[in-house]
Parts: sequence; structure tokens; C-alpha cells
Amino acid sequence: MNEAIFSQIDFGPLKEYLEVDDITDISYSNGGQIWLKTLSKGVYQVENSAINNELIEKIAFQCSNVMGKTFNMASPFLDAESAELRLNFIHDSIATNGVAMVIRKTPAKIRLNKEKLLNEQYVTREIHDFLIKCVEGHCNIIVSGETGSGKTELVKYLASYTKENEKIITIEDTLELHLDRIFPHRDIVAMKTNNIASYSDVLVTCMRQNPIWILLSEVRSAEAVLAVRNSISSGHHILSTIHADKASSIPMRMYSLLESSQDVDQFLASIHRYVQLGVYVKGYNSQKLGRFQREIIEVCEFYVDENNKPCSNIIYKKTMDGKITLKNPTKNLLDYLSIGNVFLPVDTFRLNNQNPNGNTGQIPRNIVQNPIPQQTITKNTNITNNVEVL
Repeated sequence: MNEAIFSQIDFGPLKEYLEVDDITDISYSNGGQIWLKTLSKGVYQVENSAINNELIEKIAFQCSNVMGKTFNMASPFLDAESAELRLNFIHDSIATNGVAMVIRKTPAKIRLNKEKLLNEQYVTREIHDFLIKCVEGHCNIIVSGETGSGKTELVKYLASYTKENEKIITIEDTLELHLDRIFPHRDIVAMKTNNIASYSDVLVTCMRQNPIWILLSEVRSAEAVLAVRNSISSGHHILSTIHADKASSIPMRMYSLLESSQDVDQFLASIHRYVQLGVYVKGYNSQKLGRFQREIIEVCEFYVDENNKPCSNIIYKKTMDGKITLKNPTKNLLDYLSIGNVFLPVDTFRLNNQNPNGNTGQIPRNIVQNPIPQQTITKNTNITNNVEVL
């Protein structure tokens, strides 16, 4: 929708929620219930008698009018989208307890930064710096998690560490990344699929644009799965998101989205060969912290062995009781990074309890070590020396 036209819509008392940066989603349903999703508190209900069925219907009709669409019993669903808002309406002929609406805010900004991530215990310093090195080394990374866990925000943050001279193409069916607006000085092409231009069509054109990075906002269809596989198998690098309950299950989740009877072993082998890392992000109400918490729960490395067998290495895992399991990346990932001129030590996370100067370090008690044989440690790295526990 044209932004100038969209700005003319009168949101009335909803405007106060649209102007609060902490609020990411506004939901209206059940004849007057208003639920907000925020970065700091999670989901909670607010009372506002001025927000009712009449107001929501008025906003829906404004959207339908400027879009040239209808919203009635014959057309009971309405989607509207601007540069930073996405709206969905359900007519009361379908939603029998009253018209329903959801507004998703997608601002053109990166909400995350390193200080915020560490202070809010989103990730340990070691895993943060490791992930940044993986981006610098052109790893293909897929972020998984539930709705509202912050997958897209993490992808935007990771994308901010791509090199200035590396061309990026974003492919989305709904606009959320906004990297072209966040980095207006960079070589970025933002592409949006629709009923005319499918993922396959857009991807063909995308390849001709010679990108270094291809960012897909979410893998949620067979067409998107194939777009990911075709992108990475052709030598491009990807950052994307998917709905999955843990990082290690990402390849199988991608297979489940396929609508064909493709051989499962062959498909999984191709994903494990070309996708280097999976990351699982979780959002939940933390009793320990007394607030809504988002954090990285699992980081998993994918690779194939000498027999082309899909293999996984869970580098980082945190359970809900706070226990952390930490493993070093395999030689497969270290070799891949070295091709991109990023060199990490074999004992990346100092799990051998020995630093390059021979001083013994201390590993926190609630970290489960997965030791490897003592090997020479390469010093060409910026990974920090201290293991921290969330």
C-alpha cells in the first residue's frame, strides 16, 4: 500500500499503542479484548473502552477503500501492509464473536545491539562473538523459534555484520526486514513476492543480480524451502528463519514443508552440506528474571561425513533449569570459515581449561564440558576467553 495513503488512516485511540516502540503486536478480538505483545513484558491485556467493534470496522473499511478492495460477507478477510505496519482483519460473519484484527509493527530499525543482548542475558559473550565470526565467514544460518520469539530481529542483527561491499537481496512475502531503509548507503535490493511473482520467479531474477547474501524472511512453504536450497547450492549465502522447536530439527522441519515425495536422506544430506548453522530462539516469561525473556537456547552445526551422512553437532544448548552444554565446532566448520579468511582455534571455547599462555581458566560449574583432545590453539581470533553462564 502507498505509504502516503496509509498515513491518512485514522487509528483513533489505537494510535497511542502504535507510537510505543516496545509494543510489537496489537490484537483485538472477542467483542472488545485488547492484547499487546511487547519486547519487555511479553503478552498482556489492556482495558480501553474507546476501542470497540465499531472502531475496528471503521479502520478496516478505511484500509479496504484505499486499497480498492472490499470487506464484507463476500470478502471476509483483509490484509493491509505499509512500510512499517501489517494488518489483518476477519469479518464478523466469520469471527462469530465479533470482528477481529491484528496489527504487527515492523519498524525499519535494528532493535538489538551487543550491549543489550549481553545485559539482558539473551546470549553469552562467547556464543555472540562466535555467531558474528560465522557471519563474517559467510556461514549459511537459519534461525528457528516460535511466533513472537524474535527470529526476524536476530536475522536483522546478524545481517548488520555482513561486509559493506557485499550485495544483499531480501526476498519476502510480507515486508519485515527493511534492510534497504536501515542501510540506505548499501547495495541492497528488497524484493516482495505476490500472486504474480512467486518465490521461484523472484529467485531467478535474484541470481542475475549477483548478490553475495540472500535473506528470506521466513521459510514456511515448499516453494520457500526450494528457494533456500537452490540459493545455497548455487554458492550464495543465506540468512533466514523457520518455525521449529529446536535448532537441530531445522533440516527435518524443512523436509516436512515439502509437498513432493523427495527422498528424505538425499534432501537432508543436501541441507546438512550447505547450511552450516541452526539457531533456536525462545521467548518466555522468566520467573528467575521476573520479566519476559528472549534468549538463544540452542546453536547447532550441520555437516556431512565422508560417507555423505548427515551429521549434527550441538555447539550450545541451555535447558530451562539453566544448565548449559557447550561443545567446540568441528573441523568441518573451522575449515569452512578459514576459506572465508576467518580463523578460529580448534579449542574455540577454551574447553580444555587451558589458554594460549598456559594459564588455567575456570569453567562455571553448571556448564557441561564436552572435551576434545589437547591440540595447538590458533591465536588469530577475537573470540573472548571467559565462558559466561546466562
